[in-house]
Amino acid sequence: MNATLFGFHNSYARLPEHFFARLSPTPVSDPRLVRINEDLAVRLKLDPAFLGSPEGVQILAGNRVPGDAEPLAMAYAGFQFGGWVPQLGDGRAILLGELADRDGVRHDVQLKGCGRTPFSRNGDGRAALGPMLREYIISEAIHALNIPTTRSLTVVKTGETVMRETPLIGAILTRVAKSHIRVGTFQYAVISDDKKNLKTLFDYTVDRHYPHIKDSKTPALDLIKTVIEKQTKLVVDWMRVGFIHGVMNTDNMAISGETIDYGPCAFMDTYDPETVFSSIDQQGRYAYFNQPGIAKWNLARLAESLIPLIDNDKDKAIKIATETINSFAELYKKNWFEMMRNKLGLQGEDLKDEGLIIDLLTWMHQNKADYTNTFCYLMNEKIKEDKIYSNQGFISWKQQWQERLKLHNNSPEKSLKLMHSANPLVIPRNHKVEEALEAANNDDLNPMKNLLKVLEKPYENQKGISEYQSHAPASDKKYQTFCGT
Repeated sequence: MNATLFGFHNSYARLPEHFFARLSPTPVSDPRLVRINEDLAVRLKLDPAFLGSPEGVQILAGNRVPGDAEPLAMAYAGFQFGGWVPQLGDGRAILLGELADRDGVRHDVQLKGCGRTPFSRNGDGRAALGPMLREYIISEAIHALNIPTTRSLTVVKTGETVMRETPLIGAILTRVAKSHIRVGTFQYAVISDDKKNLKTLFDYTVDRHYPHIKDSKTPALDLIKTVIEKQTKLVVDWMRVGFIHGVMNTDNMAISGETIDYGPCAFMDTYDPETVFSSIDQQGRYAYFNQPGIAKWNLARLAESLIPLIDNDKDKAIKIATETINSFAELYKKNWFEMMRNKLGLQGEDLKDEGLIIDLLTWMHQNKADYTNTFCYLMNEKIKEDKIYSNQGFISWKQQWQERLKLHNNSPEKSLKLMHSANPLVIPRNHKVEEALEAANNDDLNPMKNLLKVLEKPYENQKGISEYQSHAPASDKKYQTFCGT
């Protein structure tokens, strides 16, 4: 592979320069490859051997820019924990361009942690090895769980130190996404006070992601509806596996419907709807059970941005947008109950389903049951911590559930198949992720390799899986995550 002919498209660079700043990554002293996602590389029609070569590592570290790339840092705005920030942008990431995969779908290729940009806001533009490997592990786990997500191609050590509370090993992540267009990108277009910028971004987004609405009589409204559908499905999937994003700011909601930004995210083990891991989320704004409401709030901000394109009559446009956003609650409820029925193997619908589902979640909360393992137990999968299921409350609920399973011509085989499609046997448990990261910081990559191997097939019962199904030690109950900046 010739580094000057990487195969990049650069469509985002054709937008008005209001939306980005052109600059190259800041070179690093001694780049070394830590991890390469060979399957993803092949899907992007890249040669893993080249990426792992000295020349390839120089590109992945930002020391060399392919001749067909047009590196840039994207600009956007956003509400961060409910507070408006008119200019955010890529403070430590640079988009090299887009690559078409084997199906012809374009993907952004971005270097994260590659130096300061005009949007760094006093940050150093760098990233540490731990957070970059964490994003690699979690994003690939989310992908294997069949949830839309950005993905990780490589992690490279920089040979430099990153100062946070303590000195840390520097690293750069290569992130791959269908695009990095966010709700915050549209908010940024609006504050330019130039309707042309908004329309240009809108047309670009529709052309890239949703060309089917191009000829619609109400394209702006249809974009909102489409993103609502995408985000509803995404959040329902997060809830299905106990994933807590941790920083659902409007600049971290992708128009493509992918999970983006794996800063303070984590997976819930003991079921508690108020679970928060992020150290900066002091009020629980982005707690597990708040995620649907925040998604609706963010989507309302997208609708606000598109008001000028919905109708020339502002009052009429606001009325239409409000009605559309208000459809989220019913759509989410419908999809969430369908997801929970799948987790319980329930065919069809019954009036008592809601009570049955809520009763189980209430029992889990009251008895501090493990969210993932409870559904594994119901699928007759062997797990270590099963004494809790001798609880009389659970036995009583289970009898009701088994009676419900007999309705609608259910068969045990059909129910079990449905449950296995919805319930992972393994998730990236926080203590196992931390074990892998601590080892990696000490030049031992084996725990991470072993963890990733198990996470590749989360719905299959694999040899040695029990090690990755156990609760965190009691000392980890106050587990906290950090954004890494």
